[in-house]
Amino acid sequence: MDTPKNILVVDDEADLVELVSYNLKKEGFIVDSASDGETALTRIRKGKYDLLILDLMLPGIQGMELCRILRNDPKTSVLPIIMLTAKGEEVDRILGLEMGADDYMAKPFSPRELLARVKAVLRRSKEKPVSEKILKIGDLEIDRERYVVLVRTKPVKLSATEFKLLLFLAERKGKVFSRDQLLDAVWRDEAFVEPRTVDVHIRRLRSNIEEDSAKPKYIKTMRGIGYFFDAR
Repeated sequence: MDTPKNILVVDDEADLVELVSYNLKKEGFIVDSASDGETALTRIRKGKYDLLILDLMLPGIQGMELCRILRNDPKTSVLPIIMLTAKGEEVDRILGLEMGADDYMAKPFSPRELLARVKAVLRRSKEKPVSEKILKIGDLEIDRERYVVLVRTKPVKLSATEFKLLLFLAERKGKVFSRDQLLDAVWRDEAFVEPRTVDVHIRRLRSNIEEDSAKPKYIKTMRGIGYFFDAR
């Protein structure tokens, strides 16, 4: 039997926190909450959470800044994060993903949709390939077991989804994948993820592993088709 997962819900709307917590607990999750960024950061550093549901607009430390802090800390760099916001503009979704969020939801949302995304993000974060531990390509090293990526022997910070996307492409070097194929492979059967999400994660990967993200060495674009990993 799987150990119950611990989830921290961070939002200053008490009614929303109560609704989300109730539905998560019904599904067997252990739920904690915080109403501001400082409290959330303290709890994350003291406790152990399997997933963070984080509002974009918070008192004190904003959700975007908290996400950045967590991604820059090796102890929390792969903590799965679902970002919430009352704003529906595309720019907010892209900013959240670029800061390292694994998924994004605009308010209002249905508890059923949130549960589906929580389960999907948790599933992605725990999946590990069974093949050899270290994949080395050029000056890039991917540790499949520890979810660590080294570029020229220096660690880079990737979210769980970014890591899985990188590994998927690197293990199939030279093969071109469309956005829809990458969504099927990395995001699986999540009905709410848009093809644009792939572009955002590819851009973040390039900024982290490429010497010049404008002229990528590893993750390249096949115009009009999709992306591929070039190992030459």
